Amino acid sequence: MVKRPQDTDTRGLLRPELEAMPGYESIEPPDQLARRLGIPVKRIIKLDGNENPYGPSPKVLQALAEYRNYHIYPDPLQRGTREALSRFLGIPFEQIVLGTGSDEMMDLVLRAFLAPGDGVINCPPTFGMYPFLTRVAGARLIDVPRRSDFSLDLTAIRAVAAGAKVIFVASPNNPTGNVISEADLDALLATGLVVVVDEAYVEFAGVKSFAGRVAEGVNLIVLRTFSKWAGLAGLRVGYGIFPPSVAEVILKIKQPYNLNVAAQAAVLASLDDADLLRERVRLLVSEREELMKALAGVPYLKPLPSQANFIFCCTEGVEAGRLQDELRLRGIIVRRPDSPVARDCLRISVGLPEHRRALIDALNEIGGSLGTSG
Repeated sequence: MVKRPQDTDTRGLLRPELEAMPGYESIEPPDQLARRLGIPVKRIIKLDGNENPYGPSPKVLQALAEYRNYHIYPDPLQRGTREALSRFLGIPFEQIVLGTGSDEMMDLVLRAFLAPGDGVINCPPTFGMYPFLTRVAGARLIDVPRRSDFSLDLTAIRAVAAGAKVIFVASPNNPTGNVISEADLDALLATGLVVVVDEAYVEFAGVKSFAGRVAEGVNLIVLRTFSKWAGLAGLRVGYGIFPPSVAEVILKIKQPYNLNVAAQAAVLASLDDADLLRERVRLLVSEREELMKALAGVPYLKPLPSQANFIFCCTEGVEAGRLQDELRLRGIIVRRPDSPVARDCLRISVGLPEHRRALIDALNEIGGSLGTSG
């Protein structure tokens, strides 16, 4: 009997490893959480996505309102945006490629360098997109856990480097907030791996970007984003700084119109208002220090020093998942990292002063109800 097309089970044609792999643990939109809790969305305090509570520059809102060519495809080579970024960063135009968030840049790097089965080193606890995209690419994940102080275990990385091709390192690291040093970077580059440094939070760190070092060699890639410092998380704008030969390949394999016209207009307007955005970064760094002091006063939390726009807290005597749930019931959303080595911890984004006060009031109330208030 001839099998008809409708008798074919297309599920059986899927890559089996994709059926078995876990999905990325995304954050819940505030409107959906508000609906589920039965409270107004304005009562939600969103401290789980490391978004900028000040939002984008007013010039961005004006540029988006005044733009008239939404019906025209964007420049596939992103020339105007890349030129503006080149001037802003002091980085050659030929090294820059933009995409829909730095997540797309990670995906493109893996597409460019990996064949199925190649190894990618991941250093948990860190950003969950690294293992997620590695699995999607059909590559082999090599976990090298961080040390107890969440620094990189360089000895362990060297021991497995020969079996890998790419390593992802966030600096500042998400979720722990610590940066890598020049010496750490030198040690990673010496392994010969393609070293991808994710600098999504570098504007908050008070340290120099490694972007200027990309031109020194062939195995360093630096990724940056407009999501955090510029408040464009919803528009999804990230970029990579590559050796020119790699940038040429990334431009070739990316989707032709990956950076939409709204995102390109927002980038140009943000760069035109960089002084205001830098001032907002300064305010968030100051608020981070206030939040750090406040969290240190909560008896059952142990916050770690951070150089990002969030603070990583380990819990003592309280199960982190229960604490997250208790806060959610009060309309306060925080992030519980999905890494097994950080399941007793929470990551709390830096918000506005009123968000800090509401959070601390809630934590004190929860501590009292759980008998942990000291």
